[in-house]
Parts: sequence; structure tokens; C-alpha cells
Amino acid sequence: MSPEPMSAPPCFHAVSRCVIETREYDLSATLNSGQAFRWQFRDGHWTGVIGRHWVRLRADAVSITAETAEPVRDWDWLTDFLQADIDLTTVLATFPEDEPMRAAAAACRGLRLLRQDPWECLASFILSSTKQIVQIRQIVAALCERFGDAIPAVAGYGPAFAFPAPERLACATEAELRACKMGFRAPNLLATARRVAEKKLDLERLRQFAVDTARAELVQLPGVGRKIADCVLLFAYGFPTAFPVDVWVMKALQQLYFPKRRVNAKRLRHFSETHFGPHAGFAQQYLFHYMRTHRSLRQRPRRSQRKRKPSRSLRPLRETS
Repeated sequence: MSPEPMSAPPCFHAVSRCVIETREYDLSATLNSGQAFRWQFRDGHWTGVIGRHWVRLRADAVSITAETAEPVRDWDWLTDFLQADIDLTTVLATFPEDEPMRAAAAACRGLRLLRQDPWECLASFILSSTKQIVQIRQIVAALCERFGDAIPAVAGYGPAFAFPAPERLACATEAELRACKMGFRAPNLLATARRVAEKKLDLERLRQFAVDTARAELVQLPGVGRKIADCVLLFAYGFPTAFPVDVWVMKALQQLYFPKRRVNAKRLRHFSETHFGPHAGFAQQYLFHYMRTHRSLRQRPRRSQRKRKPSRSLRPLRETS
């Protein structure tokens, strides 16, 4: 990573810039793969907010260039978020040697896992329940605009807001949260914010726990089931074996690994916990993005197949869509 003096075009007056050297890093796939919900693609760049920094990112084959609206000397917050120093080849070598995983790895090569702030990640995934990614982005944007602190952004790209702290949301009313169009998720977010603000759950302390213990703490929160807990464990804390199972991953497991027979939720869970190795969470994200982005995998079934009702045993896995 190397800071550079600013020489931006007249229409873009960024203050600080750094270049992070990368190898096999697909920035677009990473930021647009359902891990985080505050990124927009505009003018050939990705813009978003990390902590209290508005940032604009552009990638080429060997680097990621970051630009901010304020002077920055320490870029650790960005390098930690992007996780660009992870040896992707080593990770992919741990994936199981089967055709579905080989196809997903080849189609999504360069996809990485981000390392997010635990509170923002937890709150965002509470808001994700039964929503599509575009809707989650809208809800999160409204929440930040209404309750987050304003932060500097380059002219033409603002306004920008930090993600609201749990203490700020704990003081809100349920009606104020519902005004952000989060519906039934509002009481869950409010109750969780109050528990975190009152130190009844120390999110930083979860880093010290084993994955099963950390998960057990998270699922006690309102609106947090196994899938949301695993998203937080994977995308915020970096527990490598956390394997979130939502409707897309369920489809991937069923369609790619059990195409000729229906399997129940218990069988799918056991399979996800035992088949994908020490970087199972990474493998999950490849399967998730592969299933979402490849049209041939998302083709509607034939009429005779559509008449079949889904197995009731699969429904407990459907926490989000």
C-alpha cells in the first residue's frame, strides 16, 4: 500500500489517495455479493462509507485505488476491511474437489470476504430478513440518513453518513425506525441496539470466543437466528467455518449437490458443516454469488416441477431471501 499525492481531475476534488497492491481481487464481485449494503457503482468507481470515512474505490488487475474526502495518514481501516492480503490461492485449495465447487470457484475467481464492523454488520443483517439486496440497501441508507452522523464527502457524491451507533438507535422509538421502511424488523433492531448500548452483549468480546460460543450469544438477540448469526460471524469476525444458509445457498446445495432428490434441513445443515473444509465460509460465499449471478442456474423449473410444493422440512432455513 502506498499513499500518493493528489492529482485528481478538476471535477473530483478528493483529498487523500492510496494504492493497495492486490492479486486476484474482484472488487465488484466482493462489494456486490450480499456481504455489505452501503456501496454504489458510479462513474466507473465504487463509493461507500467505512466507519467514519467516505471512500471511492477503483480496481485494476494489480491494485485498488482509494480516495477520500478528508486527509488520511493511517489506512489500516481500509486494508482491514478489504482483506486484500489474504492468499486466495491457499484458500481455494481447501475447497472440496467436486464439480459444483470447481465451477463456482472458476466463475467467481477473485471474490473476497470483507471484514466489517460487528455492530453495523449485525444491524444490517437484522434488517435483511426476507428482503432482497436492493431493498436492504434502501433501508440501510434511510437508517443512516435519519440517525447517522454526517461525514465529509466529495462534492457531487454526498451527503454521506456514518452508520448510527447502537446508543443512538437505542434512544429512538419504534415508530421512528419504522419510518425507515424496515417494518417488523424495527422492534428487533431497537431491542438489539438497547442490549448492545447497555453492555448486556459485548460485541468486541465475541472475538475471544470459539465459533459455537459466539453463535450461541448472537442467537439470543431479537431477530437473530442461525443464518444471521453466521453472517455476522463470517463477515465481521472472520470465523472461517461459519456457513450462512439462506434461500440462495439452500438452492445451491439442493440443485448442485442433491439434484435428483429432496433433502431435509437437518441433512443440508450437516452437509454444509462437514463438506466444505476449513474455509467453509469462503466456499459458501462463492456458492451464493454463483447461484445469484448465473442465469442458467436460476431458470424456472418446468411446469410439472412448479406444481410441487416445497418440502416443509426446508422452511426453517428460509430466514432471508
